[in-house]
Amino acid sequence: MYNLTLNSSQVCDTSASYCKPGVVLPVWNPQENVSIGDTIARACVYVLALAYMFLGVSIIADRFMAAIEVITSQEREIKVTDSEGNKQTVMVRYWNETVSNLTLMALGSSAPEILLSIIEIFGNKFEAGDLGPNTIVGSAAFNLFVIIGYCISVVPNGEIRRIKHLRVFFVTATWSIFAYIWLYIIIAVISPNYVDVWEATLTFLFFPITVLTAYIVDKKIFIGSFLQRRIKSTKVVRDEEAQNAEPLKAVENMEAIDAANPEIKNFEEHRKEYINILKEMRQKHPDIGVDELQKLAEVEILKRGPKSRAYYRIQATRKLIGGTSNVRKKLEVKDRLANSKSKSNLESLIDNEANTVTSVFFEPAHYTCFESVGSIELYVTRQGGDLNNTILVDYKTENGSAEANSDYEYTEGTLIFYPNETRKHFVVKIIDDDVYEEDEHFYVRLSNARYQQNELVDTDTLLVTNPDLATVMILDDDHGGVFMFTEAKMEIIENVGVLRVKVIRTSGARGKVKVPYKTIDGSAAGGRDFEKKNDVLTFYNNEVEKYIEIDIVDDEDYQKNENFFIKLSDPIPEMEEASHNEAGRPRLGDQNKIEIQIKESKVIKGIVDKLLIKSNAAVLVGTSSWREQFIEAFQVNADDDDDDDDNDDANGNEEDNDGEKSDENQADKEESEPKRPSLSDYLIHFVSLFWKVLFAFVPPTEIWGGWACFVVSIIIIGILTAVIGDLASHFGCTVGLKDSVTAISFVALGTSLPDTFASKVAAIQDRYADSSVGNVTGSNAVNVFLGIGLAWMCASIYHYFNGTRFVVIPGSLAFSVTMFCSFAFIAISIMMFRRSKFIGGELGGPASWRYFSSFVFICLWLAYVILSSLDSYCVFDFFKF
Repeated sequence: MYNLTLNSSQVCDTSASYCKPGVVLPVWNPQENVSIGDTIARACVYVLALAYMFLGVSIIADRFMAAIEVITSQEREIKVTDSEGNKQTVMVRYWNETVSNLTLMALGSSAPEILLSIIEIFGNKFEAGDLGPNTIVGSAAFNLFVIIGYCISVVPNGEIRRIKHLRVFFVTATWSIFAYIWLYIIIAVISPNYVDVWEATLTFLFFPITVLTAYIVDKKIFIGSFLQRRIKSTKVVRDEEAQNAEPLKAVENMEAIDAANPEIKNFEEHRKEYINILKEMRQKHPDIGVDELQKLAEVEILKRGPKSRAYYRIQATRKLIGGTSNVRKKLEVKDRLANSKSKSNLESLIDNEANTVTSVFFEPAHYTCFESVGSIELYVTRQGGDLNNTILVDYKTENGSAEANSDYEYTEGTLIFYPNETRKHFVVKIIDDDVYEEDEHFYVRLSNARYQQNELVDTDTLLVTNPDLATVMILDDDHGGVFMFTEAKMEIIENVGVLRVKVIRTSGARGKVKVPYKTIDGSAAGGRDFEKKNDVLTFYNNEVEKYIEIDIVDDEDYQKNENFFIKLSDPIPEMEEASHNEAGRPRLGDQNKIEIQIKESKVIKGIVDKLLIKSNAAVLVGTSSWREQFIEAFQVNADDDDDDDDNDDANGNEEDNDGEKSDENQADKEESEPKRPSLSDYLIHFVSLFWKVLFAFVPPTEIWGGWACFVVSIIIIGILTAVIGDLASHFGCTVGLKDSVTAISFVALGTSLPDTFASKVAAIQDRYADSSVGNVTGSNAVNVFLGIGLAWMCASIYHYFNGTRFVVIPGSLAFSVTMFCSFAFIAISIMMFRRSKFIGGELGGPASWRYFSSFVFICLWLAYVILSSLDSYCVFDFFKF
């Protein structure tokens, strides 16, 4: 315990302290007269134990981040009204992206550092220690310098990554630097050597204030219109969209939508992006069916779509320990389990019905003939049931506009289907005359289906089903004909391909007649939305119908409502037919113009709507049962993640030739056998098997919406972090390192290594730099305000009620904070310079600038670690408190 009679001139201690019992682990005795060999052996044991504990923390953090992903991915339905006044339902998340990144996501990625600081305070009986605060500062330095420096160089050649939410980044970057300046102020300026209750409480309150200010800037509350005008004037928004986003169609009234509800704007942008992906998949695979197209699009969307920091952290950990992260495999298993039962039930229902019921019906049910044809044959079909039976069915004609024995002969009778006969026909005679008359029709009805044996009627096994009534149209052939469309308006979907519009010839069909027609633009334009035509239909003698064929351009729009028209002109008979009297000349009917309305494809719309529901990345990281978790724990998986194979696709910067090669490689991969685990995969699996099996007992993320997994995981992380703190402290005192040096080097490295791999995956796969870079500044600020602020607030309150003051010796912490703030300013300035047109983005860019920037960032970290370590051993005498 520190002496309360402290002054500003503290004596610098260059020696490491003796090992003390930790929060969980006892001291490894004896401590005196230990040989060099024993010291090396103990150090090796501590290093191996630390590495294994860091591995365990990474695996349970995987579960913790999966719970956070499920929690923050929860969605709700809201009703909105579009520009045309139509109401539609959209899905928006409960959690704002900025809030989730600065709260749960930051807690998930920095949980070991934060918990280490809190546990150290409680373990030291509310006295300050060096390990927790220095780990937080050292981790911040590693995150800002090493992770960002590494991400700058791993971006594929010729590509850049820019921060999308630049305003939020500026806010979090400001708070991150202020956090460490404030830390220096309270321990070295305001009340040197002490931290009072108000200082610690204010430090903790800066955490919700940071979240609130970032949320205000993100939502543009109060200052939204001003910021929007200013940022647009500096082309920030325009630059980030032009450099990174794939070409999408402009959203109508986007500014109005953005001002009303940014979540709806985000939903609409995702929907348009999914439509573009569908179009791209159709171009790459023009011959596949709709179901396969949906599966390919679902995989591609989950690979390309916006992903959280949690997703990339989980991906990195699973690659490290041999877990599966293959998007296609996860979806195939999910679909197989979901569809197996429903498919078998449907098939059995169809089979049972087909095997028990016999149906009798007309096929076809509509017939057309000229009155001079003499007779017409009508066909009846038997389907299903036992075909070995002989069945009977009656038929008879019924008058329509045509009358029996005047236009046709009345007919009735019985059809006999002998065993294995499935199709029969009968004949009705048509009566011809020389009198001109309108087209007429009559009906033929089936009835009284029965078995031949004993004339048995059994409606459970033998039925006359629809269509049981056939219609026969008799066309008069004594007139040139009346030409018209069958309807005034026709609605089609844009992916129909070729539009076929029927033109009918009624009231006669004598002679050869030409009917001119042309298309007329409406809201749809000829040459853009459909094939423009000005042509002629030719009807030959006794032809009663023809089709106008027009190609329709498929834009694969999600919503479409355009129209055009087709107009018939006066029919032109052949010369010999023109000599007939006027009563027999061909003419146009009343319906000589038709409106064609082009609507969006219901198939495409349905696929997009399904993808909007299924595109939540939480389905890839969450678990639904303990059984699934134990199966994954014992499985050995090869590192065959297909995300890396399509990075160019994901970023929209792929060349055509490369795209063809990627498609061929992907096809080969799907046709070949699954990749088998390598020796290293088995080795990593067996090393981590204990942790995998142990953490399989954690509740699945589906329970309580992920909260059960969240609570249990953070408790386990806290226990492991306490062990790590003891191991790190004992390792340092064994080899002669101070806790401050151990914290900024070994502990900070171990806790931040998974974030390094996660940021690498995000930098390669994501279109923006937010997931790999933008969250670093937010996490650094949260670490101080939550990790140090909460721990020191508890300690200062404890001392206040005990009549003492909470002592915090600035020592090397003040120097470490000063170095970090100075170097952080340099690092952020370099990032802003890289964002200019000279390079184009925070990450990537020309090779020379990439590697130079990475080198500078790594040098900043090395300088920070070396200078802070030297100060811990009193090398810089001028910097004392």
